Amino acid sequence: MLSLLTTIATAAPASAGGTLYPFIFMIIMLVVLYFIMIRPQRKKEKADAEMRKNVQVGDEIETIGGIVGIITKVEDQTVVIETSSDRCKMRIKKWAISQNVSATEEAKKAEAAKAAEKAEKKSKKPADEDKPIEKD
Repeated sequence: MLSLLTTIATAAPASAGGTLYPFIFMIIMLVVLYFIMIRPQRKKEKADAEMRKNVQVGDEIETIGGIVGIITKVEDQTVVIETSSDRCKMRIKKWAISQNVSATEEAKKAEAAKAAEKAEKKSKKPADEDKPIEKD
């Protein structure tokens, strides 16, 4: 498709309409770039910001540096996490949280429960299916 558009743009007559093809081609490429790269990245950034905003005391988190800990205190821009059984505490910025492990596990459990419920509904047969069909 790219070569077709390039061929059309270069083979166009040198009239006023022929100068529009490169601009149209660039606009199409920018729109495609937006939907393939920029829009998904913005959605991910928005979801990450929402996750960082909703962290609570007791959540298990992972930082961008790979440190795993449990939140003991939440402040405006920072959180205090406990990283080991000997109560080692660290204060980190909220932007350094890469994932909320507790929320991820809860979502997986909820999804598994929903799938199990759906499978259970499929396995149950209505009472009418058990009866043999009688012909008149």
